[in-house]
Amino acid sequence: MVNKMRVGLLFGGRSGEHEVSISSAKAIAKALKSEQNADKYEVLPFYIQKDGLWQGGEKAQQVLDSGVPQQFASDGNLWQFPTQAESVEVWFPILHGPNGEDGTIQGLLSLMQVPFVGSGVLGSAVGMDKIAMKTAFASAGLAQVKYMAINRSQVWSNPCVFPKLCDEIEAKLGYPCFVKPANLGSSVGIAKVRSRTELEKALDNAASYDRRLIVEAGVQAREVECAVLGNDNPQASVVGEITYNSDFYDYETKYTEGKADLFIPANIPPNVAAQIQEMAVKAFVALDAAGLGRVDFFYVEATGEVLINEINTLPGFTSTSMYPQLWAHSGISFPELTDKLIQAALERHKS
Repeated sequence: MVNKMRVGLLFGGRSGEHEVSISSAKAIAKALKSEQNADKYEVLPFYIQKDGLWQGGEKAQQVLDSGVPQQFASDGNLWQFPTQAESVEVWFPILHGPNGEDGTIQGLLSLMQVPFVGSGVLGSAVGMDKIAMKTAFASAGLAQVKYMAINRSQVWSNPCVFPKLCDEIEAKLGYPCFVKPANLGSSVGIAKVRSRTELEKALDNAASYDRRLIVEAGVQAREVECAVLGNDNPQASVVGEITYNSDFYDYETKYTEGKADLFIPANIPPNVAAQIQEMAVKAFVALDAAGLGRVDFFYVEATGEVLINEINTLPGFTSTSMYPQLWAHSGISFPELTDKLIQAALERHKS
């Protein structure tokens, strides 16, 4: 009898993407119990409730099976881990958004001195903060759309400062432009604006979510994505494209069945696809990302330009998510992908 490796599947979390995290965990658990992985791994589920309390054992399994968030009555304090946590040999965190892919949980797992899937503290933190991320991309020489970094204090300031800020945005970026909180995942708090009134409203709204904001120039482009896998010598997948009928790729479009279409591989010239793959790997390395990442780009067909948009260090991992689908089209099945990610975690921990 071979000893199975105990995988701590960590899901739920304190972000707006709690439900998506449960769906991702469900798909990963299924893949780890599939025929090719069943002899290698034993899945130990750990559920982080919306209030931050950790649950293991039967309670975590209940959430995983039902796919529905639950709030169990607290019988311990917030900082106590379920007893099963002690026996975990490798963690598989699949917590999207703040408190999950921003370096905080990665710091905790690093302190536990147990290998974990995905980027470490640095790559996660830089990948989550859109301003820090764009600064890293710029220093790596990656082309991107024009943008401005703004603080909440500038938005919620005296009546003289705010109009000047809006003047500057109009002069530098023009309309349409996008207003985004710097640190929220999944298109939360993002608005596409076309006038001064919309801009003022969007800045005020985004400031209610985050201290740091970013405003980006709008661009007429196709939205393409590339998945990256590995550590020091990462590989890029085929390139996929997202199309949708809504105004932009917002939360509802992203997570409602049938609202967006994925085309894999994207119908783009081979040299453009190669350029996107090269840029995806470059971005991954620039952030010191590890394990997995999905890099999103704008392909401006009229000029042939490729502009990097962002990296996602813990992308959605459901069976319909772009990341596993890109690898499936590149010849790596979902179960094989989960295995490779765990192996990458073990390899990085050793080094």
